[in-house]
Amino acid sequence: MQQVLNGLTLGGIYGLVALGLTLVYGILHVPNFAHGAFYMVGAFVAFHAMNAWGLGYWLAMLVAAGVVAAMAVVSERLVFTPLRNASGIHPMVAAIGVLLFLEAAAQALWGADFQRMQTPYTSIIDLGGVTAPAQRLLIIAAAFALMVALHLFLTRTVVGSTIIAMAQNRDGASIVGIDAQRVAMLTFAISGVLAAVAATLYAPINLVYPAMGHLVITKAFVIIILGGMGSIPGAIVGGLIIGFAESFGAYYISTDYKDIIAFVLLVVILSMRPEGLFAKRGR
Repeated sequence: MQQVLNGLTLGGIYGLVALGLTLVYGILHVPNFAHGAFYMVGAFVAFHAMNAWGLGYWLAMLVAAGVVAAMAVVSERLVFTPLRNASGIHPMVAAIGVLLFLEAAAQALWGADFQRMQTPYTSIIDLGGVTAPAQRLLIIAAAFALMVALHLFLTRTVVGSTIIAMAQNRDGASIVGIDAQRVAMLTFAISGVLAAVAATLYAPINLVYPAMGHLVITKAFVIIILGGMGSIPGAIVGGLIIGFAESFGAYYISTDYKDIIAFVLLVVILSMRPEGLFAKRGR
């Protein structure tokens, strides 16, 4: 049960990051490597807001979400929109450029040292013999509540339906009157909010440093490939699969190999179902 708790914690964080990544993939149809940098910037902004400005944890999270959402929208307008009709490799290289630029900027502003973010939720709760730090319970509750809210937004609102329509067929959505530019900006903003919230939730039990987005975004790519590129349910389930696999793998095998488990699962699952778990089979 202790490993179930750890798996839900990791799965919640990975799922949030993968959701933002798969939403952007539905619009760009290219891997957005800059998403890892948005995750990192979200953690640094929240850390700075708490330490330099004296803001509370939740207010710092809101500030980080707003800053990263604005940054994601700016990157969409200045970097990705001009490359809309370019071949797939050009937006990919541009995304890597944004990633490297933001990492260098973070290192210049906050330094290369590892930082520890404080949290007001430091208590330990005993759940029938399971040691449950309050921050981990907060991560599980907040992450899955946000996933449910996003699902309801996409399926129950007109604006959410336009995002799904754009992901399915950008040209067709434009023909029926959907403003493609506005939807693209909104999608990037949502992805930035998800990345910033995930980073602020996870930073108190991890460390904050300029390269912190590398491993997270790599695993997020594994998740959306496992779940099916562009599949929102696949991103959630894939995040849980990787979270539980890492948690139980670290416990029963070794913590030295827990980061490799995600890629072993990728090979195993794709060898049996190359299109991913939730992708629709072609006819």
